[in-house]
Amino acid sequence: MKKLRLILGDQLNHKHSWYSKTEKDTLYFMAEMRQETDYAYHHIQKVIGFFAAMRNFYEHLKSNGHQIIYYEIDSEGNKQHLVENLRDLIEKHSIEKFEYQLPDEYRLDEQLKDFCKNIEIETEAFDTEHFYTTRTEMAEFYEGKKELTMEYFYRNMRKKHEILMQNDSQPEGGKWNFDKSNRKKWTEKPEIPHEKGFRKDVSKILEQIEKQEIKTIGTLDATAFNWPTSRPDSLKVLNYFCENLLMHFGDYQDALHTDEPYLFHSRLSFSMNTKMLSPQEVIDKVLETYYDRKSEIDISQVEGFVRQILGWREYMRGIYWMKMPGYRRSNKLDNQNKLPDFYWTAQTKMNCLHHAISQSLEHAYAHHIQRLMVTGNFALLAQVHPNDVDAWYLGIYIDAIEWVEMPNTRGMSQYADGGIVATKPYISSGSYINKMGNYCKSCKYDVNKKTGEESCPFNSLYWNFLSEKREHFKNNQRMNMMMSLLEKMKPETLEAHLNRAKKIIANPDAF
Repeated sequence: MKKLRLILGDQLNHKHSWYSKTEKDTLYFMAEMRQETDYAYHHIQKVIGFFAAMRNFYEHLKSNGHQIIYYEIDSEGNKQHLVENLRDLIEKHSIEKFEYQLPDEYRLDEQLKDFCKNIEIETEAFDTEHFYTTRTEMAEFYEGKKELTMEYFYRNMRKKHEILMQNDSQPEGGKWNFDKSNRKKWTEKPEIPHEKGFRKDVSKILEQIEKQEIKTIGTLDATAFNWPTSRPDSLKVLNYFCENLLMHFGDYQDALHTDEPYLFHSRLSFSMNTKMLSPQEVIDKVLETYYDRKSEIDISQVEGFVRQILGWREYMRGIYWMKMPGYRRSNKLDNQNKLPDFYWTAQTKMNCLHHAISQSLEHAYAHHIQRLMVTGNFALLAQVHPNDVDAWYLGIYIDAIEWVEMPNTRGMSQYADGGIVATKPYISSGSYINKMGNYCKSCKYDVNKKTGEESCPFNSLYWNFLSEKREHFKNNQRMNMMMSLLEKMKPETLEAHLNRAKKIIANPDAF
């Protein structure tokens, strides 16, 4: 039986059982397509990162004796649409069975299910063999429970996979979660080792993209592209993180600094989200490093990292498959405003936003606190429609694939799901940003001034948001303290906040 096997751009798993042997009647297929470049405005580094990684994976399979057809973005036979390409190949090569790995995006999952219903040959779907959990495992874990709480899921994952455990039931170090130890401000010490770079030339891919007139955002140095695009690259990044950064990761994972875009973060998310690395091998390597260097590395550094991957990453995927397709329409706070233009240009006088967005446009990267408490915080306080926020996050970051981006944006960042992911909205005045970084020192606005033209816009936006959304939070116990402070605020102070917030929301690009 002649089989056609599809490999999507985020399914670059060298260790998948498909490749354990070569089969003369099996034809693999990969394609760069306008279908995938055009459904959102993607960062140029994201498009190039995917294309380069896909091409490297194609070369790997070909060198290992597998039969594979690869369409570059400008290949003559490329129909630029997944279904049209598949139909053409099935006919040309007299395919008798079509096989694919389960996509991680709902739209592709639906597209392939519909395709399989409408062809007359046999079809079969396979697991990607990447995640710790199945699509439905989290839904099964929470069945019958009133609310979802990541912490309980995370503890269950620790026990199930015997990670940082003692005697099967007790967490190593005596605590499940060292989050309170992971909130230090970085003040230029300890010194940050130079980030691991590869500096490859991607001019050829850039030229192809430009000739196809694919619309992208962000900037690129085509002669010094600095993201891992192969499994060997990715392993180097993992090893570098473990050897040089892990020992301080937990302490400063929430820190913000104008001069350091990466701090002690691993930059492994692109490698994992394309499946060049598996979460298990990343955690295994981190644990191996920890146990080998226990005198140097505190458990709080390691637990904070493990929680992001074993807990949060798997949890976000579980939410996505539990709640789609309705999740993409959630807007429980009924926010309707337009995303400010400065999100695409970084042209704002607010220093924290200017730096976080400039960094995003330059590197296709920002760490989770920049995303959550700077760009996400402002968008929520300015009551931007979650569709606009979704589109921005999905496009601008190299690691953004809908299954992980949407629950983080619509759930964690924008509270658009009404509390499925987060028990309260992640909002703050300027004080949190000032506490965690140095952005406020060189800002036009004064974070310590509560109202007035010179005051930090976050301050008035914060109280205005609580005032306008008070009906949503009246029964939320985690918001009681802030709502109580709002009720006790002097009427003239609140009015000053509301008036300033109205000006900011009406014309955010002027601030």
